[in-house]
Amino acid sequence: MTLPPQKRVRVLIVDDSASVRQTLSTILGNDPEIEVIGVAADPFVAAKRLRDDIPDVITLDVEMPRMDGITFLKKLMAQHPIPVVMCSSLIEEGSETLMQTLEAGAVDVILKPKIAAADHLAEQAMLICDTVKSAARARLGRRKNDKPAAVSGVKTSAPKLTADAMLPPAAHRAMAKTTEIIVAVGASTGGTEALREFLMALPANAPGTVIVQHMPEHFTAAFAKRLDGLCQVSVKEAEDGDPVLRGHVLIAPGGRHLLLERQGARYHVAVKDGPLVSRHRPSVDVLFRSTARAAGQNAIGVIMTGMGDDGARGMLEMKEAGAYTIAQDEESCVVFGMPKEAIARGGVDTILSLEDIAPHVMLQQSRR
Repeated sequence: MTLPPQKRVRVLIVDDSASVRQTLSTILGNDPEIEVIGVAADPFVAAKRLRDDIPDVITLDVEMPRMDGITFLKKLMAQHPIPVVMCSSLIEEGSETLMQTLEAGAVDVILKPKIAAADHLAEQAMLICDTVKSAARARLGRRKNDKPAAVSGVKTSAPKLTADAMLPPAAHRAMAKTTEIIVAVGASTGGTEALREFLMALPANAPGTVIVQHMPEHFTAAFAKRLDGLCQVSVKEAEDGDPVLRGHVLIAPGGRHLLLERQGARYHVAVKDGPLVSRHRPSVDVLFRSTARAAGQNAIGVIMTGMGDDGARGMLEMKEAGAYTIAQDEESCVVFGMPKEAIARGGVDTILSLEDIAPHVMLQQSRR
């Protein structure tokens, strides 16, 4: 994502820690596409700043003096919705806090930057900047009652993958038919709420489902635990070797890639370290490409809201291997980047509103 200088993303940092404010200011300020317009030690100071200058994005801590971040987020969304990225270590500790921030309207979540090796700091800084820039593209208030929009004449450029060493391209033929259908799903900015709606609509006998949602490490276990309590299907953070079973959902752990593998007629997942692919780890491309190889025509691919092109190449390979592929439509996306790229590459069979995806998946699995 490249923005002209006059279109730099203007960010307000809200955090009670002076060191975190300084670190985030440095990380974001070093990106030529971002401008830090101010910092605030608590929501009351932030509110005063908002009277004079409205940023494109706010980074917001959860635990602060005088008013906690979630309360401030709710007030902000009710009075003057602005894309908010929650930046906290507290979210690591419990699923309830994580879901509260997302359900209150946060666009995304990031871990507070920590001192680490130089290469890890560089990667962390890139991911923080990418998250903030993605949040600036978010369209707030998109919900399931929005109607699908027609998509035509989509033209967009696709940047090179950052790394492409996780696995070779899939063979361009469908796999032999088995009795089981696998659903592979990829999502990013706005995807946490989209996945919640999608998974809550699946029945208990839904096909085995594997998911990559762009989230930092430590967040995905809490996210999966919360979803497990809301859905008819069983939801957990994936562990290496987990079988992919009907009625079960596996979510890629933050910071690690998720691949689908097959032994005979049975599927399982592999959880692996590796370089960033399409600027992400876990990467949707890695999951989709492995699904194309392992499941072929026995797979259904779904690409949801998110910025960038992660998943576009992999979805095309899934379609070429015989899978049925679905993209979330523009009107129900928070950010239409990932589905748009997949559509532009010719990897999508159908475009659906978020509320229609789960019923369509069940219809397609009965036909395949």
